[in-house]
Amino acid sequence: MNDPRHQQDPRMSTRTAIIRAEGEGDAVWFNSDLFTFKATADETEQAFTLFEERSQRGKATPLHLHPKADETFWVIEGEIRVHVDGAETTVRQGGVASVPRGMPHAMLVTSETALLLTIVTPGCKELEMFFREVGQPATQRTLPPSAPLPMDRIRASAMRHGSVVILGPPPFKAHAAADSA
Repeated sequence: MNDPRHQQDPRMSTRTAIIRAEGEGDAVWFNSDLFTFKATADETEQAFTLFEERSQRGKATPLHLHPKADETFWVIEGEIRVHVDGAETTVRQGGVASVPRGMPHAMLVTSETALLLTIVTPGCKELEMFFREVGQPATQRTLPPSAPLPMDRIRASAMRHGSVVILGPPPFKAHAAADSA
């Protein structure tokens, strides 16, 4: 059959569709969060990585940057404080923060809990490996107990994978103290 409607355009993707329901996808406990990978770099032919991030009050990331990928957070529930290139902004439910590659940033959860959908473009298998290496497989689809940042493990894994450059500790000490009062 030579019907042109049935021939694949060589410019089109050859990947298959990704459909995951709530609670589906590999789950990892990382930095007091529950990460659920909804679409990995391999699954999207490196177009993007998409993960759900369930967080709790006080969770903070170190000041860092991604040299090869943009990172966008969509706040589905709750509230976060983002520190981007030296400036701080609160992002509430329904809001978005998009950080271009190479720009220093950090995040702090200021609500009791938060649910974020994070997209990394292009897809970054090395960042996924970093999360899996520093974290641990989630044995339940719940938040893990809150714990201090394992900075030595984070720095070592970041250097090994090259997808994140750690610039310093979380820059939110005043906010974390105010939120816990």
